[in-house]
Amino acid sequence: MKKLLLLLCAMPGFAFAGTDDCATRMTVPTGKLTLPEIVNLGLCRNPQTASAYLSYEAARFSKNAGYANYLPRVDASASASLPYRNEKWGEWATGASLSASYLIFDFGKRLSDLNQLAAVWRATGFDYDETVQNYVYGIIGAYYNLLNADADVKSATALRTVAKTAKDTADKKFRAGSVAKADVLKADTTLASRELELERAKNNREIAKGTLLSKLSFPANQEIEIADMPSEFGGAAEVQSVDELIQMAQSSRPDLLRATANKDAAWHRRNSSFLSNLPSISASGSVSWNDTPSESFNAGNDKISGSIGIRASMPIFAGFANMYNVRAAQANYERAIEQEKYAQDNASLDIFTAYQNYKTAQTVLKQTETLLKSATESERVTAGMYKVGRATMLDWQTAQSELVDAQKQNNAAKYDLFTKRAAVALAIGDIRIGLEEPREIENEEE
Repeated sequence: MKKLLLLLCAMPGFAFAGTDDCATRMTVPTGKLTLPEIVNLGLCRNPQTASAYLSYEAARFSKNAGYANYLPRVDASASASLPYRNEKWGEWATGASLSASYLIFDFGKRLSDLNQLAAVWRATGFDYDETVQNYVYGIIGAYYNLLNADADVKSATALRTVAKTAKDTADKKFRAGSVAKADVLKADTTLASRELELERAKNNREIAKGTLLSKLSFPANQEIEIADMPSEFGGAAEVQSVDELIQMAQSSRPDLLRATANKDAAWHRRNSSFLSNLPSISASGSVSWNDTPSESFNAGNDKISGSIGIRASMPIFAGFANMYNVRAAQANYERAIEQEKYAQDNASLDIFTAYQNYKTAQTVLKQTETLLKSATESERVTAGMYKVGRATMLDWQTAQSELVDAQKQNNAAKYDLFTKRAAVALAIGDIRIGLEEPREIENEEE
């Protein structure tokens, strides 16, 4: 069974100078944290993934308990009694016994029971994998949202500077008598609008920061620094077809593997229900010791006694319960088959959707880069034209507004592409691809 863990839960202190207090620490580590370090920290502290892991451990112990049917069963007992008869107390009677039994043959029922427990254990493990991957995907989304919010603050700050320059230029031209008062008022309005947008961007950044801290189980009012990602994009998932991605998902996507494991468990459960109606043969033996006073009623003459034997048993009639149990187990097995098909259909749709969204995000990023370059040049040219009297303040304001929109769209497209890339990785069941440092697509093709 493929266990994810991203190799991260096993080394929770890797990112923090070898410390092992990530689960108990009360403050965020200092310094800029990369995405793998953030994921490390989150997996070490997250109660949801810890709970899923404990469920996996419980299923593993239950599976191990299934091996008990292959071993003998030994019971020991001891007794002591004091008889009371005719208003008189007799003497103490003591005894001890030891008995053992061993299932010799049951037509494979105990093997079916063990295989069922093993399949449930595997299904629980895949459920744990899915919990970890979904949590990591949430961390990735929160990480890029914070980077996007921080980029918006930087853009808003730069655009405020542009608006301040426009206001200063309008003031100088008005004092020189070359423009009307309306230009100054328009510049004041634009500057106020840019300051408002800057405050909104700062507020959005605080919310994004609090969201990431909350996912890491830290108070939302703490501070955290995260490292930006490279601007180049590319990777193994990007140069593969949808069919190839679906093929990859068959061996790595947790919900598909869990559905298969649940189907296997239902199959063994059905077999076990059928085999419970067949005979079973067991061997047994016992030895006992007693010390009963001779004057006591039904006192034995032997201090030590014992027996060995073979026992065969078979259920004959239990009010049709056995028959209905077999039918119910068969229905559950057929349901598990349908659920496996349903999971496969959903997986194919998820992969197709994530793949198309990612390809669209690549195109959108290129378009926004072109738009930003054009808007930046347009604002620069319009500013120069206004300074020499060949453009109006309205023209400059329009160019500034276009630059604001282009900058926001480019920021959103850049980090949305990272998130869409992680969505493809999640869809195929290997979120580690979403944590890899992006590479150029051309490098993948060489």
